[in-house]
Amino acid sequence: MSLCILAGGKLTALAVSMFTLSWTHSVQKTEWRETWAVTPAGLELRQAEVKGSGAGMEPGADAVLKDGWWVWHPTLPPQERVSLAASGMTPSGWKLCHADGCVELGATVGNAVSLSGCPD
Repeated sequence: MSLCILAGGKLTALAVSMFTLSWTHSVQKTEWRETWAVTPAGLELRQAEVKGSGAGMEPGADAVLKDGWWVWHPTLPPQERVSLAASGMTPSGWKLCHADGCVELGATVGNAVSLSGCPD
């Protein structure tokens, strides 16, 4: 499977099976990371991590503190699509990282980004 990224009317396919999405929370200014798998069932959220807690960013019930990060395994069903919208309230967009590098997404206010598994 590949990951399809639709941003600014442009479709990009990445030959990856796992990726990490990270961003800075708009209120707490704290980093948040999620690890996703690209599967035939959809995008599966495998792990979430947050560097602190606060307004709108409470760690999951099974979270453990590891090296300053609250880490847990969310129970979210596979997602057909993950939509990201740049609010302009955060200092940057999202950072999507995979085995071959990283790319910034949604750095411009109003620039919607959609992530999904690529159709065969």
